Amino acid sequence: MAGTRAAIRYAKALLSLAISENKADKVDDDMKLIASTIAENEELSNMLSNPVVKTDTKKSALLAIFPKLNKMTQGLFDLLISNKRIDILLHIAEKYSVLFDEHNGKETAQVTTAVPLTKDLEQKVLAKVKELTSKKVELESIIDESIIGGFILRVGDKQFDASISNKLNKLKREFILN
Repeated sequence: MAGTRAAIRYAKALLSLAISENKADKVDDDMKLIASTIAENEELSNMLSNPVVKTDTKKSALLAIFPKLNKMTQGLFDLLISNKRIDILLHIAEKYSVLFDEHNGKETAQVTTAVPLTKDLEQKVLAKVKELTSKKVELESIIDESIIGGFILRVGDKQFDASISNKLNKLKREFILN
């Protein structure tokens, strides 16, 4: 993605400034709201990335959609508009939240299963994840019926695939090679 590296730089700078002014929590709340709103609203996403739409229109739309944002977040809007980078706002918001969690020693573990996790199974997965990392872990559950059964666990850059579809694919490769 073209704006990913720039988004990381903006997110790091915003986090640094927010930490120095003791507003990192409030800015993180803003970033989570912005990320979810843009991700869920295709029209807003298209408007932000459309070069034909004037920057004043983009700014007024953002301020109308997000009227109660922190002054620092509104300053980010101004900076992005003046640098003609408002199209990467979603990526900045997502990267900020990841960096904020890293700063606070939090990590998100993704568990993909074919059926919804029960509370008992969720607690067992959390216990296993805590063995793998010393950070505070938040569990994100994803349902994907294509894995047939079992689970796929992602913690940071590590992945453990115990899905039935993965085992079937391995078996299929063995038959093809032999």
